[in-house]
Amino acid sequence: MTIDSKNVRATLGKHILADGYEPVMDMEKSHGSWLVDERDGSEYLDMFSMFASGAVGYNHPDILAGKDRLAAAALYKPTLSDIYNVQYAEFVEAFSNTAIPEYLPHTFFIEGGALGVENALKVAFDWKVRKNMENGKGEKGGKIIHFKQAFHGRTGYTLSLTNTTDPRKTMYFPKFDWPRIDIPKLSFPITDIVLENVEKNEKIAIDQIKSAISNNPDDIAALIIEPIQGEGGDNHFRDNFFVALRQLCDENEMLFIMDEVQTGIGITGKWWAHQHNSVKPDIISFGKKTQVCGLLAGKRVEEVDKNVFSESSRINSTFGGNLADMVRFHIILEIIEKENLIENAKNMGAVLKKELQFLSEEFPAYVTNPRGLGLFAAFDLPSQTERDKVIDGLLKNKLLMLPSGDDAIRFRPHLNVTSEDLKTSIDIIKSTIKATLN
Repeated sequence: MTIDSKNVRATLGKHILADGYEPVMDMEKSHGSWLVDERDGSEYLDMFSMFASGAVGYNHPDILAGKDRLAAAALYKPTLSDIYNVQYAEFVEAFSNTAIPEYLPHTFFIEGGALGVENALKVAFDWKVRKNMENGKGEKGGKIIHFKQAFHGRTGYTLSLTNTTDPRKTMYFPKFDWPRIDIPKLSFPITDIVLENVEKNEKIAIDQIKSAISNNPDDIAALIIEPIQGEGGDNHFRDNFFVALRQLCDENEMLFIMDEVQTGIGITGKWWAHQHNSVKPDIISFGKKTQVCGLLAGKRVEEVDKNVFSESSRINSTFGGNLADMVRFHIILEIIEKENLIENAKNMGAVLKKELQFLSEEFPAYVTNPRGLGLFAAFDLPSQTERDKVIDGLLKNKLLMLPSGDDAIRFRPHLNVTSEDLKTSIDIIKSTIKATLN
């Protein structure tokens, strides 16, 4: 049975809440940064890359050339936790040779970024409780320090960490009352006054963390933070703050977790966003552009015997990730290396940063706080109401973008985006602001 593209929404609506974007994606004709609507052939410029999960655009020739590899991986879904194969090993080797840092040698794969975070927390819980038991402190170590405006997922433990603008993501679901810390976010441009305020807010946050540790003796397993908060508002932090967090974790037997699900795999101009900073995490979670999700962990977990990477069944799942996702990511890694896309993200990020600065100068009453690291960029509008009007206008003008936090709009282009596409997106933003706000 073939369903007409014009009936896709109605067909889906019989069984799911079909409230997604209006276009019906043409899987064959979409190309590069352009998503084609199969209903009428119209093209949308994509600056959201499927919620930052798309790495190399639509129908990249090397992805198409790898169809046989992908088909072979999709014919059967093996339980990779226990049954291994050559494609799996080839993928892990490619991942190791490109994007796995030497200081994070332990790897765990699963389906879904939230479950990558979830299992990072389980690594920390196991580590902390075993440490406490070894030191005669009992079975303690079940709390996580986290931050306001964070998004870490919608499953189990992660519901207790996520607290972005939209309360519908977590309300009414049972959650743990874990320590939640104010964020000392930067605003741009960075002036002396901005730095003074940020330094004051950093001290407040550090004092809150110290109080949380004092009020929960031996019970904090880890501290988790996004290198740049994504959904919470594209909030950036100073390196000094990460240094202080690293020190607190070291001094208080806590693991330092960085959630790189949205910031990882090149979009900031490095493989991982935390690599722009001077400290290394103990664990990172990954997902989105990696296709398969999971975590990477460092040798600090080896401080306890029978840690989760040495004792069977402590962290596990039926499938241990998805082989087709692994093969697709393997091809993506080859493309990133072949086309030097990490460097492209850095260079195009510089182009985007200039364009956002020009945008703020042209619309000083509306566009403020232009910011970014590589292609991971955003700007603010005066209010949520005005931001939402612009987002709706962009969609009508065939530009796909996402809101961020209370009043921001975020850029999440593919790694191989061109300067022409970036400038086209800025032109559409300009015309939309003029039409909706002026």
